[in-house]
Amino acid sequence: MTGSPRTDATHRPAAPQRIDPPSRPAPTATTGRAAPQYVRPERAASRAELGAFLRSRRERISPEQVGLPAGRRRRTPGLRREEVAQLSGVGVTWYTWLEQGRPINVSAQVIGGIARTLRLDCVEYEHVKRLACIPSLATLRAEDEVDSDTQTVLDDFATLPAVVLNGRYDVLAHNALYARMFPSLVAAPRERRNLIWELFTRPACCNPFHEWRQACEGVVGVLRGSYARNVGDPLWTAFVDELTAASPEFATAWAAHPVSLTRTRTKLFRHRDVGLLHVRGMPTDLATSPGQRMSVYVPQGEATRERLARLAAPDFVPSPPHEHPPR
Repeated sequence: MTGSPRTDATHRPAAPQRIDPPSRPAPTATTGRAAPQYVRPERAASRAELGAFLRSRRERISPEQVGLPAGRRRRTPGLRREEVAQLSGVGVTWYTWLEQGRPINVSAQVIGGIARTLRLDCVEYEHVKRLACIPSLATLRAEDEVDSDTQTVLDDFATLPAVVLNGRYDVLAHNALYARMFPSLVAAPRERRNLIWELFTRPACCNPFHEWRQACEGVVGVLRGSYARNVGDPLWTAFVDELTAASPEFATAWAAHPVSLTRTRTKLFRHRDVGLLHVRGMPTDLATSPGQRMSVYVPQGEATRERLARLAAPDFVPSPPHEHPPR
């Protein structure tokens, strides 16, 4: 005897399972290929604000300001997205998605290129990095704090320039004579108060390093050694990326992977008021502050000793610095 198929709940055919297609991943900045990245909900608002800010700055830059022909009349003011992408060395789709607040990879180096294209000032640049969740070089860490005893020692070197640096060559503290020897360096914003940044980005007309090429080889080798102890640190990554973007000379030197130790070196500096200063740097690691070292510059020869004395004199009046066009 045959019967109809059983249709009770326990023997019903299973409904086909719905499989949603995977979401389309975002392109990378330079290749346009997919590079999925999850963005937490709390960062979504920052990405939206970042896109709105970039649009506002794009619209205030005329084609003529960046060397492009004006062409036909534009429906909207400012640069087009594809023009910003081309000038910044990134993909058009990637930049479009950046302005739309999509979850895409953003590096300090790429943001630096966009900032230069849009002619952002220091305050705007730091604002963009915060919105993009990129660590700021201005971030103060506990290991970068200089204690009062160390500052007292610095100040006691009244006739010798003295400075405290960390592994990235950030200037953490200095005495009065060091400030007179390197006025542009100590007057820079905190995130740019860095000896290597000064070396590679200061125009030749007022770069304090007289033997520039020899200085480059030495400091990049020491920086490489310090970098090896901080691989993956976001502040280190941001510093190297930004300086690589700002200086082709640094990019070339960094790519050669030089490595050297911190040691006593003879240096030749150029000061706009007193002339050449021939000194010997005497670095000392600070046992009470791991990662910090104090460097004292000892004059080599009577001429340099007299010039440092002129800089240290209470009645010394520095000449005003000349201005440079924006980089």
